[in-house]
Amino acid sequence: MMIRSIFALGAAALIAGCSVLPESDPATLYRLPPAAPQASVQNQALAGLRLGVAAPEAGHLLSSNRIVVYPRRNVVNVYEGARWHEDAPQIVQTRLVEAIQQSGLFESVGVDRLPADVTLLSELRHFQSEYDRTPPMARIQLDVQLVDGQRRLLAHRTLDAEARAASVEISDVVDAFGVASDALTSQVVEWLGGLSAQTFETER
Repeated sequence: MMIRSIFALGAAALIAGCSVLPESDPATLYRLPPAAPQASVQNQALAGLRLGVAAPEAGHLLSSNRIVVYPRRNVVNVYEGARWHEDAPQIVQTRLVEAIQQSGLFESVGVDRLPADVTLLSELRHFQSEYDRTPPMARIQLDVQLVDGQRRLLAHRTLDAEARAASVEISDVVDAFGVASDALTSQVVEWLGGLSAQTFETER
């Protein structure tokens, strides 16, 4: 898969035997594979609350639909000719909503535009493949914050998930992102499910 440096567009490079050339064909759009089923979790402190899930904040590159790759130390690139079907923060938001809905922790779960008692805010710090070795590893890091209706902080956590791709092919890299996403959303559900009743007393 060809990649293009964000620091010097059009500059030549060599990664895994593929040179960088100007993009001439329309990019292929990729979506994550279907999410793994999320096990139900019970926490009576959350059962009567409505949760809103905001799209994560992210830096300029991660706010786009480019598929980011770190080919070697201190170099940041993007895959040439490949894009996510929507921007990365929206992809993560959708996975979070689906996983938390399936868990049954809250009375209702939706995007943060809907009425909610508490809101899950987050910052997407990493959403890239990394060539620490070949094949690459998909890595996702999310800083999550649970806030009340006045945006007062109730709890926060930084979560990190990784998954090794089966090969350097972009389809296998996308599958690795899917595995990492499942691991990350499971961590979010576990974290929420472990919050104490005192965290939500002001919301009753």
